[in-house]
Amino acid sequence: MGHFLVRRFGLSVLVLFGVLVIMFVVMHLAPIDPVRQYTGIRATAEQQEAARVMLGLDKPLVAQIGIYIKNFFTGDWGSSLMTKRPVLDDIGATLPYTLELIFFSVLLTLIIGIPLGVISANKKDRLPDHASRVLAVGLISIPTFWLALALQYIFSGSLGVLPLSGAFSTSVGLLHPITKVTGFPVIDALVTGNFTAFWDHIVHLILPVIAMTGISLGGTQRITRAAMVETLTEEYVVAKRSYGLPERSVLYRHALKNSIGPVITSTAVYIASMIVSTFLIEAIFSWPGMGSYVAIGVGQLDYPVIMGVTLVSAVAFLILNTLADILLAVDPRVRLG
Repeated sequence: MGHFLVRRFGLSVLVLFGVLVIMFVVMHLAPIDPVRQYTGIRATAEQQEAARVMLGLDKPLVAQIGIYIKNFFTGDWGSSLMTKRPVLDDIGATLPYTLELIFFSVLLTLIIGIPLGVISANKKDRLPDHASRVLAVGLISIPTFWLALALQYIFSGSLGVLPLSGAFSTSVGLLHPITKVTGFPVIDALVTGNFTAFWDHIVHLILPVIAMTGISLGGTQRITRAAMVETLTEEYVVAKRSYGLPERSVLYRHALKNSIGPVITSTAVYIASMIVSTFLIEAIFSWPGMGSYVAIGVGQLDYPVIMGVTLVSAVAFLILNTLADILLAVDPRVRLG
């Protein structure tokens, strides 16, 4: 295990360095001057030169990369060209909203996807199996943005039962503002007893969470089904059934326990991919998360924001994949190489 972690850490460092270099090269090839973005079009030549020095853009590319790496590990990720605030502070303010979407999407995926996969495997080649597989393939095939727009049209535009966008209603935001404790609106509303804001926020979460859950739900169902179909043919499962154990106990306590490995791995991958998919979902639903933040940054070519969010996403992806491998190590049949 120790050797595996050391090797994985080394590979992660190399991946992050590669991402950093690629981002720096792309930013320098972009057909826009970040200094002009920072100072505005009316700045004098002297003001632009002073800003160039302040941003460190007067130095060679290699030196800029070295300075950024040093500052990255000391918490200085630069300042946004749009907000003029430190990028790390902006990410800290928007990341909790993104993590809320991811948490509830993963929770919904596991609560629905795993039982669907178990039922599908247990009823293999019968009606429940066919219906579950059609649902899974359909969810995987539907583009995330199309599903999000369809949900908005049906539940907000046509039925009017759910809010179209935002994290709070305007009236709730003005009359019942949440006192910041942790930065997570759901937790802060509960801790401070602001139940009006809590329920309003939950209602606003429904549509973006469902839109994000589509692909991961379908994938989880298929992976669970494939693992369970193989497990249910094992001799120990047949023996458990012959002993007269309840079917529910055989399926969820014994068979699923030995089929959960691929589900754990895929869940980690889905969480990492959700970090990217939230960019589009948050833009569609005007959700004040990290995705909306970087979407505006891309539109303004705010390279400190783009680089900061990209590195956060890369670090999260590497951590989640390493965690999935570690969790799989509890299975004695799996050997970490």
